[in-house]
Amino acid sequence: MLRVGYPATLAAELLSGFPPEVELIPLPDKLDQDIDIDVWIPDPYPMRAIRLWPRLHGVRLVLSLMAGTEWIPGAVGPHVTICNAHGAHNISTAEWTVASILAMLKYFPFYLDVQRAGQWKRRFQASAHYAAITGDTRPLYPPVLLEELTGKTVLVVGYGAIGKEIERMLAPFHVDLLRVARTARTEPKVHAVSELDALLPLAQVVVLILPFTPESQKLIGPRRLALMPQGALLVNAARGPIVDTNALVEALNAGRIRAALDVTDPEPLPDGHPLWSCPNLLLTPHVAGSSPQFAPRSLRTAAGELRRYINGERMHNVVQAAI
Repeated sequence: MLRVGYPATLAAELLSGFPPEVELIPLPDKLDQDIDIDVWIPDPYPMRAIRLWPRLHGVRLVLSLMAGTEWIPGAVGPHVTICNAHGAHNISTAEWTVASILAMLKYFPFYLDVQRAGQWKRRFQASAHYAAITGDTRPLYPPVLLEELTGKTVLVVGYGAIGKEIERMLAPFHVDLLRVARTARTEPKVHAVSELDALLPLAQVVVLILPFTPESQKLIGPRRLALMPQGALLVNAARGPIVDTNALVEALNAGRIRAALDVTDPEPLPDGHPLWSCPNLLLTPHVAGSSPQFAPRSLRTAAGELRRYINGERMHNVVQAAI
C-alpha cells in the first residue's frame, strides 16, 4: 500500500477522492522523527515544506498543489518524479488578473484614497492623473475620471492554460489580444518570445503569466520597460523575478508606466522596500490563487495523478521525471 504524506493543516475530508488503496499520512508542520512515505504532497508554502523534507524518506513521487514548482527539484533531487497542479489555479489567477486590470484603469486605488479622505471633490484630481500617466494633455470636457478596457491592446506573455483563461475572461471587452509563448504557433496566432521587443510598443496592457525559468529571469528589464508605451499597465501574476525590480521602481517613480503585481522580488516584500511607496502601483501579497476553491481543485488534480500513477498510466502534469 502506498503511503501518501500530506499537510496536516488540510482538512481530511478534502482527500476523500483519493484512491482507497493508499494510506494517508497527515504530516504536522514540525516532525520530531523520520518517516517513510512513498508520495509527498508538500505544503503550499515552500519554507514550511522545505523544513519537513529532511525527515521524509522513500519519496518517489511529489504531487504539488501549486502550478509553480521551481523550488522542488533543488530540494528533492533528480531521482523523484514531480507533478504540478496544472489547471487548478486557472480561474482564480485569471480573475485576479482581469480584476487588477480593471481596478487600475478605473482608478480604484485613487478613489479608495478619496473615500478614506471623505472629500468628494478630490475626484477631479483623476483628470490630472490621466493626463500625466498617458501623456494625453488635450483639454477634455467633461473631465476624464477613469479609462476603459474595451478596445485596448493586451499582450499576454505566457500563453498556457492560465493565459487562455485570461483570454476567455477578456473576451467581453473586445480587446485586441496579442499572445506570446516560448515558441510560435498558429490557430490561434501565438508569437515567439523572440518577438517580444516588437510587440511591447503595441500594447496598452502587458500581462505576465509565464513560468519562472533561467530564461525568463528578468525578462522584463530596463530596456523592455522602455519599449512599453507611455502609461502602459504591466500586470505580473507569474513570479517576481521575471521583472527587474530596480528597473520597475525607476519606471514607476518616473511616471512612465503603471503596474499591478501579485508577486515581487524579493518575496515576501520587506518592510520599507521602495516598491511599497511607488506611485501608479497596485500590489497584492501573492494572493491570486488563494480562493476557497484552491485546495479542493488542487487535491482533485493530485488525486487524478495518483490514480494514474497506481495504474501505471501516463501522468498529465509531470514537470520532472525521475532519473
